[in-house]
Amino acid sequence: MSLIGSTVQPFTAKAFYENEFVDISQENLVNNWSVLFFYPADFTFVCPTELEDLAEKYNQFKSMGVEIYSVSTDTHHTHKAWHGSSDKVGKVAFPMMGDPTGALCRSFDVMIEEDGLADRATFVIDPDGVIQVIEMSADGIGRNATELLRKVKAAQYVRDHPNEVCPANWDEGEETLAPSFDLSGKI
Repeated sequence: MSLIGSTVQPFTAKAFYENEFVDISQENLVNNWSVLFFYPADFTFVCPTELEDLAEKYNQFKSMGVEIYSVSTDTHHTHKAWHGSSDKVGKVAFPMMGDPTGALCRSFDVMIEEDGLADRATFVIDPDGVIQVIEMSADGIGRNATELLRKVKAAQYVRDHPNEVCPANWDEGEETLAPSFDLSGKI
């Protein structure tokens, strides 16, 4: 069953953020756009490249009213250690949530039970706590923060313009479509 259109379930997690340990819950997602960025593990190979890519575009996300939350089954202590020892991960300024019990991963159906790790998965959540975008890929395939920015812009546009949709390769400022009976079969 797809989680698209579903509301984020209650959760609590410890995170490493702004050189402190903080508590994060679903309440932090309410009234804001949010991205939950699940990744398999700290001190690995593809994951630091993805987190660096997100970190380099973090200000663009923030300017759009979007908060990023990275999540793995590591602890918040491990996130702090990784942040302090990796040049790539050291760029991260968004909350790095720990999910050592896997409860949050299971809630989002991204837990790899036999490994105790999260799938490589991204969720874009609107200010009502509703999941609007899901992206998943195999462990060896890194994600692209520029494409994630485009998807967030499209989700925000559609929310603000409920009678329009964004076609393939749509980017901000480009033409959208207004679904209608007359448009059917014309594209």
